[in-house]
Amino acid sequence: MSLKQETVSTEAAGLRRQLIPTELGPCAVRVQQGTGGPGFAPDTADVYLHGAAGSWTTFRGLLSGAPARDRVLIDLPGWGESTEGARLEHFSLEAMARTVAEVLNSLGYPRWNLVGHSMGGFLALHIAAAWPERTASVAAISATTFGVSEAARSPLRYVARSPALVGLLLVMRAMAALGQAGAALVRGIGAAPVMGPLMSPFFADASAIPAAVIRGLGEDARPASFAAAARAAARYDFHRWRSIICPVLAIRGDKDVLTPPSELIRLTGLVPHVQTVTIPRCGHFAHIERPGQVQRLLNDLQSP
Repeated sequence: MSLKQETVSTEAAGLRRQLIPTELGPCAVRVQQGTGGPGFAPDTADVYLHGAAGSWTTFRGLLSGAPARDRVLIDLPGWGESTEGARLEHFSLEAMARTVAEVLNSLGYPRWNLVGHSMGGFLALHIAAAWPERTASVAAISATTFGVSEAARSPLRYVARSPALVGLLLVMRAMAALGQAGAALVRGIGAAPVMGPLMSPFFADASAIPAAVIRGLGEDARPASFAAAARAAARYDFHRWRSIICPVLAIRGDKDVLTPPSELIRLTGLVPHVQTVTIPRCGHFAHIERPGQVQRLLNDLQSP
């Protein structure tokens, strides 16, 4: 590719921003250098994959303290700072997984621990199946998997089971159909006071979430990218996950309207070595509502 890897800036929390070319377009990546220590392999990174309505910034609550391993936070093509030049017409779970592997190969990491939220959890599980020998562990936080696939195929048939998921899907599809006007409308709503009530179903206690976090989620919404991700999920063959060999931690909040308990039950019947955890008084964004508890779970999963 003609676009060269570009180191752009050094940011707070020791994050180094880079722009890396991939098959789906330029990918903005942030790397936080680890301190190392006994038992920690320097060639293994902790990799964070955001959801279909987010960016790397949703993981800010997990970045406090110096990490033992390098942390890699990716704005997937079509989201965050990776929207310009994104090739959504080529979007698939396979292409997105290759993009993540391209990024990690470019950065020199042959192995990885994956932390994925929502769509990012779906993607993390696919990567673990595609590269089982390179994946050390997967933490799937409120992964939207079987349900989003079924809702994307037949939204009207699925609406009684998950009205929040189907409603979100249909709104994003409608906004995507409007093109730039739809994207602008979503951004405008995201910056307005009404965004708080609109997001309240996705948190156990929305009043406890800082307004800046709610605005950030609105700014990160990308209707066309969301719709492309849903189309990819509709066609997915979940039997691939039987080839996963690493330990998998599946987390959900007890108030999560997008990832019901049935998602975790189906996952345990398909994927070997799964541990499930339901966090009380928590919605779809456990890493925002309960970052300390999520970090402790990650430490246990990823310990050498």
